[in-house]
Amino acid sequence: MITLAAQEGLTIDWANMPTYNTIMAVAVGAGLIGLVQLGRQLRTDPTKVSTEGWAVTFGLLGAILAATGLHMTLTWPLAAGGFPFDNIIFGETSLGFGALLLGTSFYLWKRGAAALATSRPVETLARVAQPVTVFVGGLGLSLLAIAVAGVKYELFAAPPQEPISGEFADYPLVEAIFMSGLIALVGLGALAFAFLVNRVVNGRSTAVWARVTGWLWAVSGVLFLLFGAMNFFTHIGLIVNTM
Repeated sequence: MITLAAQEGLTIDWANMPTYNTIMAVAVGAGLIGLVQLGRQLRTDPTKVSTEGWAVTFGLLGAILAATGLHMTLTWPLAAGGFPFDNIIFGETSLGFGALLLGTSFYLWKRGAAALATSRPVETLARVAQPVTVFVGGLGLSLLAIAVAGVKYELFAAPPQEPISGEFADYPLVEAIFMSGLIALVGLGALAFAFLVNRVVNGRSTAVWARVTGWLWAVSGVLFLLFGAMNFFTHIGLIVNTM
């Protein structure tokens, strides 16, 4: 519950306001960066790819996102203090990305080495990934819808009691545009990835789509990672200032 007292300012009942989109943001950023790095290795020198290393990496990140995303998705609303849309924005999307990373981890652990040993490893992996591009593309469209909703309803604005982000409390569109733009970048990258994989399978030119996907996910991944790391400070500050 959130209350506002004239003398004390904003007070939040944190027992009813659990939040962990801090670790979610860091894991999402690391996952996106990891996918770009893996893609670059596959395109330049597949022999240098450590399938076990990437399997462990994606497994750890996928477990974090799937666990937190599943809890947030099934606990409605997770934050009873007034932010039920967070269940959709952060919970459902993290669950979807986490499940994809876990699936990727499992395949690389069990079959990754065999796939890289084929004469055309990139094409082999693309054929494995092609069926899931429908879901990836659907998530991409969903992220674009969230981005539009973020600007239309001016979501993501931090209260003035939150350090750094709270400086823009009187200008809710600032953070709404930043976060919506960041989410849109990931969504566009997901759509580009779906096109990329299908072009690889069909033997068509992929250079442009590979660069577009890589840049979209690299930029958004770095921003998510840094923003999530910063939020460990800002969210702690918000808790201290509103207890």
